[in-house]
Amino acid sequence: MELQNFRDFTKHLQQNLETDPRVIGLVALGSMAEQGRTPDVWSDHDFFVITVEGVQESFRQDLSWLPDSDKIVLAIRETEHGLKVFYEEGHLLEFAVFSIADLTMARVNDFRVLLDRADIAAQMAAIQQPEAAATTFDPRRAVSMVLALSFVGTGRYRRGEQLSAHAFVKFYLLHHLLPLLAHVLKDQAKTSAKLDNLDPFRRFEAVFPDAGAQINRALLLPIPQAALALIDIAEQYARPAISDYPATAVQMVRSYIQRL
Repeated sequence: MELQNFRDFTKHLQQNLETDPRVIGLVALGSMAEQGRTPDVWSDHDFFVITVEGVQESFRQDLSWLPDSDKIVLAIRETEHGLKVFYEEGHLLEFAVFSIADLTMARVNDFRVLLDRADIAAQMAAIQQPEAAATTFDPRRAVSMVLALSFVGTGRYRRGEQLSAHAFVKFYLLHHLLPLLAHVLKDQAKTSAKLDNLDPFRRFEAVFPDAGAQINRALLLPIPQAALALIDIAEQYARPAISDYPATAVQMVRSYIQRL
């Protein structure tokens, strides 16, 4: 969706909800919030609707309050509170409908309050996820998890459980490798972009282009070679930063994968 169309949709959504007395808040999230990031053609509309108690489900079931609701082609109930909605032109909405009491279970980073009838701004500030504190991150544990997931994943690959192997090496492992690299490379981060502190996969390549390119190349390899390449990437960047780097364990896992 082009930027002006995106903003027009946001305005239309806000106007629709402002006319409904049951709605006490509308909060734009992610790129829709435009807090340091401008939506691009790939951006979806990501938002919270906060209602008075007891009517949330009616908003999830009857989507006539959405702009151009006659053009909706698919609505998916993703969670207890939230939906994904697709329009015929290919635009995506991701939203949740909460009461104020429900809102306490959410976690957000960038947000902008568009409609506030019940001090919603304060409620959102209370659930905003702070930037992760560097002192709480254990890089040695992250390296150890990269090793463990490589070990298990390649074993499953050779056993014939290739789908499970892909999940272990090319997905679960990245949940530890990406935060590890973000931790040890923080002084080299490109300041024109910011990592998403709720999702380690978001904007990683924009912040760390060299490491991101290496990881993407590794993920295109077959499982054993991919596992070895990801271990090498972890070692390249993390070993200088970890005084008790588990070098013996790294060599054991490398030898195990190579024997397979």
